Formats: sequence, C-alpha cells, structure tokens
Amino acid sequence: MFRPPLKDQQSPLWQKALENFREELAGDDDLAMILGTKGVEEVLQDAKLLQPVGSPGRKALESVNRLKPMIKFVNDFSAVLAVTFGADTAMTAVVWGSIRMILTLASSTSNTLQEVCDMLEELSLTLPRFRTYEQTLPMSQELEDSLLAVYTEVICFYARAIHFFRGHKHVHIVRNSWPELRGDFNRTIQRIRRLSSTVESEVELTRMRRDNQKYHEILELMSTIHTQKSEPEKKRYYYLPFSENSRFWGREDILSQIQSSLDVEGKATLRSFALHGMGGVGKTQVALRYANDSRSKYDAIFWLATDNLVTIGQVMLGVKDWLAETNNADDLELAKHAWPRSSSGSILVTSRDSNAAFALASDGCLVKPFEIETGSAALLNFLGADSTSNPNREEAKAITTALGGLPLALNQIGGFMVHRKVPLHKFLALYKRNAASIDSKGARNMDYSHTLATVWEMSLEKLSGNAKALHMLLSFLDPDCVQESLLREESGSIQNPELEFLQDEMEILDAEEILLQVGLVQKSEENEVLSIHRLVQTAVIRRMSAKEQQAYFGAVVDLLFPTFPDTYSADLGYQVASSSRCERSLPHLHNLVKQNEKFNVYVGNNQKFAELLLRCCWYLYEKENYNTARSYLEAAMGVFSDRGTLAYASAVELQGLIELDLGHPQLALGSLEQAHNCRVALLPADDSFLAASFVEIGLAYTEIGDLDRAHEYLQRSIDIRLEAKSERIGNSYSNMASLLLRMGKPDNAEEMLKRCPSLKDFTDDTFLKTGNPRFSGDMVLLARIRMEQGLHDDALRLASKALMFRRGCLGERLKVCDSLYQVADILQHGGNSASAIQLLTECVKISEALLESEGQRHLARALFKLSKVFESQGCIPESAEYMERAVTVKDNIYKRDGCETSTSASNFGDLVPWMLW
Repeated sequence: MFRPPLKDQQSPLWQKALENFREELAGDDDLAMILGTKGVEEVLQDAKLLQPVGSPGRKALESVNRLKPMIKFVNDFSAVLAVTFGADTAMTAVVWGSIRMILTLASSTSNTLQEVCDMLEELSLTLPRFRTYEQTLPMSQELEDSLLAVYTEVICFYARAIHFFRGHKHVHIVRNSWPELRGDFNRTIQRIRRLSSTVESEVELTRMRRDNQKYHEILELMSTIHTQKSEPEKKRYYYLPFSENSRFWGREDILSQIQSSLDVEGKATLRSFALHGMGGVGKTQVALRYANDSRSKYDAIFWLATDNLVTIGQVMLGVKDWLAETNNADDLELAKHAWPRSSSGSILVTSRDSNAAFALASDGCLVKPFEIETGSAALLNFLGADSTSNPNREEAKAITTALGGLPLALNQIGGFMVHRKVPLHKFLALYKRNAASIDSKGARNMDYSHTLATVWEMSLEKLSGNAKALHMLLSFLDPDCVQESLLREESGSIQNPELEFLQDEMEILDAEEILLQVGLVQKSEENEVLSIHRLVQTAVIRRMSAKEQQAYFGAVVDLLFPTFPDTYSADLGYQVASSSRCERSLPHLHNLVKQNEKFNVYVGNNQKFAELLLRCCWYLYEKENYNTARSYLEAAMGVFSDRGTLAYASAVELQGLIELDLGHPQLALGSLEQAHNCRVALLPADDSFLAASFVEIGLAYTEIGDLDRAHEYLQRSIDIRLEAKSERIGNSYSNMASLLLRMGKPDNAEEMLKRCPSLKDFTDDTFLKTGNPRFSGDMVLLARIRMEQGLHDDALRLASKALMFRRGCLGERLKVCDSLYQVADILQHGGNSASAIQLLTECVKISEALLESEGQRHLARALFKLSKVFESQGCIPESAEYMERAVTVKDNIYKRDGCETSTSASNFGDLVPWMLW
C-alpha cells in the first residue's frame, strides 16, 4: 500500500499545482486572504455573506444556505486530500478560501451570486465520490496523478473566477463579459467529469488490489476490459500532452474552417487539414482548442510525432472516427513518407511551411498574427484589465502594434506585466529600453517551450547564402509590404556583392522559397509582395554583427536612393512624375530610420544616408507632411559629413520653407538666407540655382510684410532666370504676382501672372492639366485677383476647381483648409452664408485633426470667420461661442510662439500665410 507522505515529503507535482493556482490568480494580496481561511466553517459563517440587507441580502442568504448540502461533496474531497497528502492546510485552504472569495466578489448583485452558486453546486457534483466513513485511502501512483489532475482543475478554475471578478469590477462589465466565465466553466466541468471518473475507477481498483484473493476474478476481468466491446457505452481515447491556454482568444474563423474540412459525417476517406504560419503565431493552441471542442465527435484523439503518423492507420483500423494531431510538421518530405495511406479518419497538422496546405494536407489555412483590435482585446483579457476603459484600450493597441499582434508575444508580455505588476501605461517605455531582456523572459505559466528570444533561432541558424542575405536585407525594409518589383528594379544600385543575386529573378524566387519553407516570411501571390514580422526583423538584426548591420543598412540606402529625385543639385521644382516611386519607397525609409534609432547602426556621419533623408524630406514637404519632414531633416542634419555641399544648403533651405508654410516667416528668413550663403560659396553669381534662393527670400519678406525688400529679391530672381533662359521663369513671375496683389495692385498682378509661359490663355486646363500642385496655387492666386477686381463668379469658379484639385491631390491638409476658407469667403460675399458655414465647418474639422503645430492657425482663422458669418445672420449666441473658441486657440498659438495677443480681425488673417503655394 502507498504510504501517505508527510508535509515536508509532498510531491513536487502537488507543489506545482499550487504554483499554477498562484499564477492564474495573479494577486499576492488575494492569495494571502485565501490561505488565511481555515475551513468550511469560516465560509458558512462569513458575516459579509450572511448580512441580509434588503431584498438582495435575503437572496444572498438563501443562495449561501442552498449551497450547504452541496458543499458536503467539496468537503469530502478536501478531507481525502488532507488525510492522504499529509494534512497540508494550504491545500485545503486554497479550496475554501477561493470559494469564500468568489462568493464575496459575486455578492454585489443577486443575479450574479445566484449564477455563481449554481456553478459551484454543479462543480461539486462532478467531484469524485468517496465513502465518508473511511479515514484512509489506499494510494497508488496512478491514483495520486488522477487526484492531482482533479485538484488542479478545480483550484485553477477558482483562481480564474477570482481573476475575472477582480478585472471586471463594475456590475455592467461583469454582465457583458459573463459568457467568457461561463465558457471557461463549461470546459472545466467537462474535464473534471472525465478526470473524476478516472479517479473513482482507480479508487475501486486500488481497494481490490488490497484484497487480491477476494477480488481476483474481478481484477482479471478489468485487465481484459480493453479487448472486449461494450455495447451500452462507447470507449473513447484521448491523449494530448499539452494543455490549452486558459486564456485562448478568438480564432473562430479558423476553427470554423477546420470543422468544415474535418467534421464530415459518413465520409470514409482520410480527411486532413494543415495550419501553417510563422513560429509563435498560435498554431498549436488552435489545434488544441479544436481537439478539446471535438471530444464528443471522435472515438479517439491522439497527439503524435510526425514520423509516427504512419502507424495511425494501422492502430485505428477498428476505430470508426479518430483524430490525429501532429505538431511542427516542418519537414514535409518526412511527413509525406509517414502519411497514412487508404485510411479513414482525420489529421490536423501544424507547420511553418506554407506548402503544407497543398503538398501534404487536402486543405489548410494561414494562421496570421492578430489584427490590432483582436490582439489588444486578447491582451486586456489576459491581464484582467477593464476592456471598456478608453485609456486601457489605447495602451493595449499601442502594445499590440509594437508586438505585431503575435500571440506568443502578447502571452509572454502579458505574463511579464502580471508577474511584475507593470501598469499598462508604463510598459511600452520600459520595453523600448529593455526589449532584449524582456523578450528572453518567458511567463512562468507558459506551456510553450520558446520565448521571443528563441522561437525563430533554429530556423535562423540554418539559413545561409542568398536566403540569409535576402532575409537580412528584409529586416531593414517595411515589414508589411516589400515589393518584388522594388528589389528587381533598383537592385542594380546596391554596391554590396552579397546581394548581386537580386538582379536575377530566378535566384530571388529560390531564396524566397527557403524563407517561406521555414515560415520566416509570407508572400502574396496576387501582387508579388513579401512580408516579414517586425519581431522577426528584430531577432535577425540582433543576431548580426555590427559590421553586418552597417553593410545591410547601407544596402537599403543604396536600394532606395534612386527612387527619390535629386532636388538639391539643380533647380527642379515639384517632382510630380516621381510621386509613385517615392510613395512606394516611403514606408521602407520609415522602417530604416526606426531600425537605425533602435539599434544605433550609424551614430556618426553618413553622407549618403543624410542625402537620402533629404530627398525624402522634399517629397514629404510637397505632400504637406511637415512633422515627419522636420523629424527626418533633423536626423539628416545630424549625419551630414560634408556641410559644404549643395545638399546641405538644400536641407537648410527646406527648414526655412517648412517654417514659412507653418506661419513662422521670421524663422524661415534666417534659414533661407543661410542656404543662400551656402550656395553663393559654391556657385557662380549668375547661376540660375541662386534665383531659387532669391524667390524664397522674397516670399519670406512678403509674409513678413516688408514688401519693398520682397520686390527687390523677386526682381533679381526674374533677371537671373531671364538671362539663363530658365524653364523656371514662371515660378518667379507668379510669386511676383502674389506680391503685387498684396500691394493692392490686382491688375498689375494679373499682367505679371500672364507672363508665365504655361498660363498664357488662363483656361482652366492650363492650370490643372499637368497635375502639378504648384499650378493649382496659380489658380488660387488668379481667383484672389478676380475677387479684388469684383469678378465674383470667376473667382468662385477658379477657387472651387482649385479646391477640388487640391483635395484629390493632397488630401485633407493645409492647402485644402486654405482653399475651403477662400471659397467660403467668396460665397459669403455673394450672400450664400449657409454654404459658407458648411465649408468653414469642414475646415474646422480638418484643422482639428491635424497636429497642433500644423493646424491651429487655420483653425483659429476659420473659427473667427464662422463667428463673423453667424453675426451677419443675427445668430449672436453662436457668434459669441465661435469667437470665444477662436480667441482661445489664437492665445494658445501666441503663448507657444512667445507673441503678444490681439483680437483684431486683421490679426486673425495674419495667423496663416498670405499665400500657400
């Protein structure tokens, strides 16, 4: 007979059960309260549970009293544990302390308490039955394992229930999330019923072995039971070596696909389905969930190694419905050789190889990381955090985005946060500082053998040659969309000899195949786009030496360099023809900058990287993406190794132009004059490139209001460009026209604008046919000239078409706000106040959505204009409301810029540039 162990001899497995309870509970304070409960009497006498305050209190009392007979079953079970395993009070305290805490937490509402009591009652009825008069129980290793399994299921459910109530503190949150706890309970009940049956069988067998003579014949019968068929009840076999994550989340669409393929009644052929995807994406957990959900559908469910699949068809010849699950079938050739032939049944395979869905199984699907919404909900569920809290949701989304929605990452990071009590809002900053360390720390309750630091290590270790080189290059590019066309078309500019294979499309495909087989990349067949998870990128770069990091960083600089036009060696203006290439390369440059900041690949000078950033900044400036352009310009200025170049002058010039558009002409003037001085030192005095500097300085003086100085610089630009017969002469004429209009000379302005070679006939097509946003600025200027000339209809037509063009070309940015204001102003002067209000309201909406540093000036002007329009309509309360808002916004602008405030109408107009080209 097995002798009951003393407390200090307790099996490590039982200690593991208590450790699992502690992990599921995730609260040391709760654990201390639970372990302080001495027995069932304390539960039944708890004053908090028995206070009959009003009707809800009476119902609570009735609920607890109703539990008394049912609690006997739990008491019997706990007594057996206490006697058999050395009377460890912690083991029984966990049971009674948990029940006590669950009832206390559920007592806030009578309905919830009733349902919790129902759950506890049903759970108690599923526990193993023991004769209460016995003081000892003969113990065998099999019986101890069975009791351990039941005990672990019970206490871990208690812990999850407590965690549920702690994470859903408000009544309405509890009700909305109740199906989550109910589903967990139903699955737990199914497992306990099966385990309890096993315990009771083991108890009877152990008693029989104690008196072998008396039960000799029965024991012989039990030993041969597996060879006999039982007609009344079908024998089921179930073996899974892993447990399903108790916080499994989502994947209903994938489970539905598996069911459609495998749950086919009456089909006598072999059915198979492959779950493929990168490591850490949750393939194993999906397979476990399907197995657990399908116990009633199959006579046998087994988890097998891939090379053992060949035996399943032979072993299961006498079984009608069976399911075999095999994990990590990454070697498809091995799996093919072991695949059962001419057999019925179902096979569910997980593999990192995307070919598993058609080269191995008859059907399959790609398991992808979670979308941001789903992943953030899963993270909040894991943490037990309030999912209705907007701050919680936003923080969870930010964390999920940083982790790319990878289930392994969310599980591991969630465990890290729970165990160390790291608040949601503080995690990202901590992670950015300590990512490598955190990635290596697996959660203590994780069944998965890998962490983020190791999950792809074996696959990466095996890479070599072109596949390894391609993977290292991809680690610096946009993780979501790497176009094969970019690699083919621009690879000739890469100077790294290890990447010469990119010029051969077959060698690219061969390298991709290797990466696809090990799940390190994904590929869209429709548009030939590769994707690589951002955490895989991190793992790859961490494995590189400093020399390799710089080599592949430089290769990406080479790759992207020709895709952005050279805007600093010649006076070119807007580069509309290059827009599509720039747009394609922009996400790659974004990621390159991010990886450089994260890994400090280049902390010193790098002239080519600086020039690449500058080229991109000009494109961003043309697209009015001022904030990112400023950020990249700052980065470029920090890595220029040669400041005596036209490229550096261009960078300083662009700083000035951005400040000019954002309403800071004095700041702009300083930068533009510095850029001009740089060019003077490098170029002849009559070089047409200097004319561009004169135009920009003239623009700054126009905005400042020093109109005579502005005229001087603009005239010098005209003279140089005429002498050089520059194609950019129209740029000088249109800026001079804008100055003349500000001088109050609309007719002179019209005459000057007509000098532009491309605008001679002033038809609408001449402004818009090129698709160049600069010419829509000319159209805006002519509309303003027509307005000053009293030609309101012409002004409205021109301004409206310019607005439509800008909206289509630039999106909802500053120039669209400017055009909305212009059209609204014309409409108001024409007596159409209702339409003016509509357009101004849209201008307000767009301005508010922009960054504060970009949109606030246009917002203040639009609010002021709305106030005046409502005032003209006699709507005094509305007028006062908009005026108050306008003054508040303007005061904030002036406070930020260090200027004195004013409420005059002209002052509101001066908030924005005189002309946005």
